[in-house]
Amino acid sequence: MDIEEYFTRISYRGSYNKPDLATMSDIFQHHIQAVPFENLSIHCGESIELDLEATYNKIVRKKRGGWCMENNYLLSWVLKTLGYDVTLLGSKVYVAELDAYPDEIDHLLLRVELDGKSYIVDGGFGMAYQLWQPMELISGKDQPQTPGVFRFQEESGTWYLEKVKRKQWVLNPSSSTPQNVENEVCRRIYLFTLQPRDIEEFRGCNAHLQTAPDSLFVTKSICSLQTADGIRALVGWKLTEIKYNYRDNMDLVEIRILADEEIEKTLKEKFNITLDKKFVPVNTSRLSLF
Repeated sequence: MDIEEYFTRISYRGSYNKPDLATMSDIFQHHIQAVPFENLSIHCGESIELDLEATYNKIVRKKRGGWCMENNYLLSWVLKTLGYDVTLLGSKVYVAELDAYPDEIDHLLLRVELDGKSYIVDGGFGMAYQLWQPMELISGKDQPQTPGVFRFQEESGTWYLEKVKRKQWVLNPSSSTPQNVENEVCRRIYLFTLQPRDIEEFRGCNAHLQTAPDSLFVTKSICSLQTADGIRALVGWKLTEIKYNYRDNMDLVEIRILADEEIEKTLKEKFNITLDKKFVPVNTSRLSLF
């Protein structure tokens, strides 16, 4: 595994001789705009391995993406290699339609200690709730980023991440968005504690999420990538492209349903992904990702 090869993969040409916030933020920004959040392996008959070398080969050499346990595990290696103090954390992702969190951790994120401050680095959430910059771990402070205003709330040792949502101007609206989600002003994203985790603690979660019949990742094929001014996402056959803050605190949303024969070309042109095996799109869950 070669840090220079990784930097080529994410088109990073900046300096990295000093482990500071600016360097970490710049590398992070390049990562999320080059490496998709995707679970396509599940829908190609491949297994997702929780192994750093396998993840490196998949993301860096095969130019694929991955989900949280791949993207953030790889980022932890990158940051540690560059001299950052990194700790793995586990979180539980909020399910808006159920107004609930799961019983077990189902998301991996990173805590980085830098110059006496703590930052949350999460390059593996994807969609419209992907952070664009590391967030300082402070409760109750609004931290505006291009996707919107994020903030942490801490209650009795449990931390909650939430995002203030902008209004959306949907060019071709679909009736598939649940009303309670559509009317949200603020979306809870996940909760976590500061208990350090070992990668071994995510093995059960990694296996469950790619095999359980009711898993979001089994019932939806997902590929999303952050762009210079928004995101694009392919969920099943639905391609959604968002431009953030297009006008007057409003995001511009364009939705298109693709035909089967458009899928492979779209993955290549919009996400720079070429798959080795036959991909079967899926979108049978009613859970909203936006």
